[in-house]
Amino acid sequence: MVRWKQADPAMAEQGKQVISKLLEHGHEAYWVGGCVRDELMGRPVDDMDITTSALPEEVQDVFERTVPTGIQHGTVTVLSGDCAFEVTTYRVEGAYEKHRRPAEVAFVRDLREDLKRRDFTINAIARDIEGNVVDPFHGINDLEARMIRCVGDAKGRFQEDALRMVRCIRFASVFGFNIAYRTWKGLLEERENIRYVAMERFRVELEKLMAGSKPSRGLGLLYRSKLPAYAKVPFPYASEARLIRLIDDLSPEEPAIRFALLLYACAVPAEKANAYLRDWTFPNTVRERIVGILNVGEAVEAMDRTSPCRLEWIRIVLRFGRETSESWLRLADMLKAGEAAGGYPQDVLENGRAWMEEMAVYHMSELAVTGKDVLALSGRKGGPWLGELLNGLLVRVSSRELPNDHNRLIEEAKQVISTHE
Repeated sequence: MVRWKQADPAMAEQGKQVISKLLEHGHEAYWVGGCVRDELMGRPVDDMDITTSALPEEVQDVFERTVPTGIQHGTVTVLSGDCAFEVTTYRVEGAYEKHRRPAEVAFVRDLREDLKRRDFTINAIARDIEGNVVDPFHGINDLEARMIRCVGDAKGRFQEDALRMVRCIRFASVFGFNIAYRTWKGLLEERENIRYVAMERFRVELEKLMAGSKPSRGLGLLYRSKLPAYAKVPFPYASEARLIRLIDDLSPEEPAIRFALLLYACAVPAEKANAYLRDWTFPNTVRERIVGILNVGEAVEAMDRTSPCRLEWIRIVLRFGRETSESWLRLADMLKAGEAAGGYPQDVLENGRAWMEEMAVYHMSELAVTGKDVLALSGRKGGPWLGELLNGLLVRVSSRELPNDHNRLIEEAKQVISTHE
């Protein structure tokens, strides 16, 4: 039996059991698509899809634990051990609705017909339990040539599902492949149909592209294709190529900083970025992190140059938080390395981290005095004055001008109150 070198051994073993059981019941069954491609490329295999001649109801009859995930399209999720496998019946597809999904499918008994409906040759490869490969569209040749090529007519593939155009660019970017001439030509001819694709689907592909080792390549292809400008929520901005290349130097483990640098390179201010990211369906926590990084940069640019730089930076850190400020410093490191940080004070670029490390407190909750304490000693009602007083104390304590001592802060509060009475 075939050995999987790139897959989790437990998942590979359970996958073999699923295929073996289908074979025992007289059906054909193969691993197919991304898992075969990634194994051949020496990339980690994260999941394993299976294709079979068995009809969905026959798959359900073979296995005790199943979930009818997409049974109308032939997909049944088979639970084996602690693993889940999408098992899909060989099928051909009818006309697509609005360039997104097939209106109907027809089940067939021929593996080649099933592979024929797939998007790219490198994803149209199947592998049997003995390790034999079925590759009717020469996907292995394209893997060796490092080429993304549509199965059959590119225009037809992109007309069926317009998201395939973004996937084409994502694969080329993440794998470092070229795009075949006719595939690229078909993409340009069909690009306006990307408007039919939900922004959530587009965003997921963009996130995968940005998680690659060299996202600048994919971003350049997206810019040349103009796909973002034709999207349901258009993003027509041109970017500065020199800044885009800096994204590659940020770790894929820092996606928010990569996206913040992308928006900065496109000269999109924080407020507008917030609207774009919301419309592009980014999760709120991710959107707020990216916008926060841009806000820190704008605050640094707008710093009062007549005030001590260290004190102004501490105010920014207290306003946006330590983690967000640290993320902006990572972005600023990239800009500085690319000689593109001219708009920021040199003192902050050189000393920002040290100043931040020296801060005594980072949040109002760490202050040794509360609003309730101040109201009790003042005898006044709350209002904007209270927030201003506490923020002033917070800055002075953070900068170590004052100790974070309850009695000392009460005395300082008394002085401020008496001065403004």
